[in-house]
Amino acid sequence: MSELASASASASDAWSALLTWLSLLLRNLLHVIGLGGTYSYWAWVPSHLLFNFKPLPSQAESEAEAEAESEAESESERENLSVLTSTSRPPLPVSSTLHRLTVVLDLDETLVCAYDTSTLTQPISPSLNSFQFHFFSSTKQLHATPKLNHVTVFERPGLHHFLQELSKFAHLVLFTAALQGFNSSLFYLFLPLLRCVVPNYNFFSGYARPLVDRIDVHHRFKLRLYRPATVTTEYREHVKDLTCISNDLSRVVIVDNNPFSFLLQPLNGIPCVPFSPSQPSDDQLLSVLLPLLKELSIHRDVRPLLNCIFQMPDWFQKHGIPPPPPSS
Repeated sequence: MSELASASASASDAWSALLTWLSLLLRNLLHVIGLGGTYSYWAWVPSHLLFNFKPLPSQAESEAEAEAESEAESESERENLSVLTSTSRPPLPVSSTLHRLTVVLDLDETLVCAYDTSTLTQPISPSLNSFQFHFFSSTKQLHATPKLNHVTVFERPGLHHFLQELSKFAHLVLFTAALQGFNSSLFYLFLPLLRCVVPNYNFFSGYARPLVDRIDVHHRFKLRLYRPATVTTEYREHVKDLTCISNDLSRVVIVDNNPFSFLLQPLNGIPCVPFSPSQPSDDQLLSVLLPLLKELSIHRDVRPLLNCIFQMPDWFQKHGIPPPPPSS
């Protein structure tokens, strides 16, 4: 039996060698007559010799599968305005022909939440990162003594890692409706002089700038915009008009817990879930927003995908706000 098996194996090897020799000979003949460029050696190898060869899916098949996955995800995402489903595949590298995505981030209840320290009576989870600072504010009375405010700020879980990863593929802009404010000690020191120079000005030291200085120690925000940069519309105040950042909004995204902030450009907005210290396990930044922003970074125009996911123009119409005229 062993002799028969050996003979059978030898015969099989001989046939394989013969077929390989014939395929090489035919390949050379085709090359001589000028057809070698249109045939592949592997086309002449018997299929049973290639049973372990599994080619990668074609680009068309990959795109079709990705499109089908995107449509399935979009259906589930439409069910809830604030719930996103991230895709497990990593984002494709940004094409050299695309300029970097611009991501505009709100501050309060999007990245952090701030409270008057004296009002915090309930215990807060120790897993939340927090810090305290103070700022001075004046009342509506022009010459009133400024009030010292003690504030506790809670960072949304994953904040610093989110900003770090986001800055790798996007320009970051902070846009808040809060007042900018000044360095508290300097404001208090120079307040008498300021009132002599501008006697009728109601000085108000906001908290936004010193707060952002604390969370942006690596200066990842390329631009900071505060309340004076917002506009008033017939429907809402303190609206964030993205055209003050760029006239081309095809690759501009704004993330805000208040959708009315981007009512002028509803196709560019991501309405995120508001953050509060009662949510110590919040994972919106890293599990929801970051994957979505990575996906948007490979799109030449972010608006079609955002409209498919959130349908914000329809949402605004349900709230009595007609869609704005088309922008570039």
